[in-house]
Amino acid sequence: MAGLLAWATDIHLDHCDAEVIAAFAHSIRLKDPKALCLTGDLAESQNVANYLSDLAAELQIPVYFILGNHDYYHGSIAEVRRAMLELSQQSEWLRWMPASGLVPLSATTCLLGHDGWSDGRHGDYATSTIKLKDYRLISEFAEAGEAGRLALLNQLGDESAAWLRPRLNQALQAFQQVYLLMHPPPFREACLYGTEIADDNWAPHFTCKAVGDLLAELLPLYPQSQLTVLAGHTHNPCDIQILPNLSVRVGAAEYGTPALAACFEIA
Repeated sequence: MAGLLAWATDIHLDHCDAEVIAAFAHSIRLKDPKALCLTGDLAESQNVANYLSDLAAELQIPVYFILGNHDYYHGSIAEVRRAMLELSQQSEWLRWMPASGLVPLSATTCLLGHDGWSDGRHGDYATSTIKLKDYRLISEFAEAGEAGRLALLNQLGDESAAWLRPRLNQALQAFQQVYLLMHPPPFREACLYGTEIADDNWAPHFTCKAVGDLLAELLPLYPQSQLTVLAGHTHNPCDIQILPNLSVRVGAAEYGTPALAACFEIA
């Protein structure tokens, strides 16, 4: 796939009217990308499939996506994931990355991704006063309650890292450039509020340390390969070099004004 890979994140299409969504689709078509990748918070559980289907029908290019926490609101993690698997199997254009595995984009470049989850391990979860809507509006969190919440956050972060480990090893062995899609940034340094790194109150809810630890372990083993993480969740842009061959980009976002975060040339 020679050409442009377009990327957007936290587009929250359920906060947009039809005119805004049409303008967003038009802005993508103007770039003439070969594919689009989306890093979560696309809508909510009851409508995310419809919004994705409509966008893909408008663009008629492959759309590689992962989900964010908002995409599970008013539903369950298990149910939404089943629906995304079914959507990917039935759609000509839509590919949920956890169901797609490693996607070669060219002889030297590949794409992979997993939703990830903020896993409560950065900052000070025990004293944090932050209560995300996730904990009320996603059934697994509502059922876990306050007593079981941290264990569930840990479990979801660990699940993402475990899924990625064998696939990252495969990708880094075979490709010079790897793009990794996930929703929360995997390093605290990439989790910004304005220009400041997230403090102990916010960091537990906005970073996935389990995946960050995995990347810090694996990337030094593959100095010949470059990994670029594309993430969202914070709505605050960041572009940071973690290791010589590991960078993290977090896309800017604003409710009601979906926009491309970047485009990448695929040789």
